[in-house]
Amino acid sequence: MITDKKELRAELARIRERLHSPERDVRAVQNFLTRFGKEESFFIYRSFRTETDTRALCAALLKAGKRVCLPKLFGTEMRAVPYTDKLVENAYGIEEPTGDEDVPCAVTLVPLLAADEAGYRLGYGGGFYDRYFAAHPRTLRVGLCYAGQVCRSLPADRWDIPLQAVVTEEGVRIFDASIG
Repeated sequence: MITDKKELRAELARIRERLHSPERDVRAVQNFLTRFGKEESFFIYRSFRTETDTRALCAALLKAGKRVCLPKLFGTEMRAVPYTDKLVENAYGIEEPTGDEDVPCAVTLVPLLAADEAGYRLGYGGGFYDRYFAAHPRTLRVGLCYAGQVCRSLPADRWDIPLQAVVTEEGVRIFDASIG
């Protein structure tokens, strides 16, 4: 078992790369829409590299008249900024909107390298989502990934805030009984 988080992230990125599939992306998006599509506002990561693709999800939600926000970084702070057709690449090469208003959303959809059976996720190590969740405790915390990225347990730090659900191409796994 790998205990060093840097090594673990590298191995999990290789696993996700092997799992990456447009067909799986479509099924995961359908599962997300079936379970959470009734909400009115969504803070959705902009997919990058082999993350489960969110472009079709954003398009479907916008077409349905839902409010969609994307992450925008301001130093170590991340804000949910309303989606616009004009996106620019940030320092990490990820597209983000040009505005700066932080808009609360009912659901926050996060990328991950892995999630465990308790809802803890392993991301890239910047802490952006944990800080966002601490500042926005009412948002529903949902991970989007491939079923092969869900594992028994992951190392968690005291500041890690667990997800309430994870959506994969195989279905939805709920970790927080309060959301049913």
